Amino acid sequence: MRFTYAESMCDPAQYAPLARAAEAAGWDSFTIPDSLCYPEHSDSKYPYTPDGNREFLEGKPFIEPFVLVPTLAAVTERIRFTTFVVKLAVRNPVLVAKQATSIAVLSGNRFGFGVGLSPWPEDFEVCEQPWKARGARMDEMIAIIRGLSTGEYFSFKGEHYDLRSIKIAPTPTEPLPILIGGHSDRALRRAAVLGDGWMHAGGDKAELSSYLDRLGALRREAGREKEPFEVHVISMDAYTPDGVKRLEDLGVTDAIVGFRNAYVPDTQTLEHKIAALENFADTVIAKVR
Repeated sequence: MRFTYAESMCDPAQYAPLARAAEAAGWDSFTIPDSLCYPEHSDSKYPYTPDGNREFLEGKPFIEPFVLVPTLAAVTERIRFTTFVVKLAVRNPVLVAKQATSIAVLSGNRFGFGVGLSPWPEDFEVCEQPWKARGARMDEMIAIIRGLSTGEYFSFKGEHYDLRSIKIAPTPTEPLPILIGGHSDRALRRAAVLGDGWMHAGGDKAELSSYLDRLGALRREAGREKEPFEVHVISMDAYTPDGVKRLEDLGVTDAIVGFRNAYVPDTQTLEHKIAALENFADTVIAKVR
């Protein structure tokens, strides 16, 4: 089991010391969120709160992942960084391929590229991208990013993108892992067929087991059941050694662990956060290795 430290919507000055502290304590990775903007007027609902309320996001500090990840990689040596998740379908695939491969190169292959669909129509509107067919467009984007990340000439002709043969340089010495976020059946299928892994956004144990069963079936259907596949999960089981074993038995490869409720204002000091991640490393990570 690998362990990913989760922190978001905090004082941006805390990120670098937290990344260094997590690396020193033995954590495997650090997850980075993505949020573009907050509309003044909207009736959109947030999919991960019981009532769909999204007001907790207003005014919260989000650093652009393609800026934050290389910043943190520059002050660390071993720890990996995973985006959780970049809102891919509102962006340009060639530009994203260039950004993602550049980070992978500069970090020494310490980048896991978690991607998903933004739930906000406003994100698509302000980025001048269509809301319609966003899932199909994202599937084509993944193919383009994967093709360009090889460093070879690559062309693509699909329903939504028509790319002449081009190459980009430099590209990483190892394949760029593309991790798919989302709980819908379409997202699970995308992860099983197109992705190198799946990122779970939380929920109860029964739901998690159901998602993993469905992923397994879809991977077998696609003939990919023997290929390496990462499963990043948020679960209370990750907070005890016995719980970690239960997650491993389910096929989980990466536990995403945080120590505060991101839906309420952050009042924790940097010292408090470092103490929490160090204590977890001593009481859980060290016990299962």
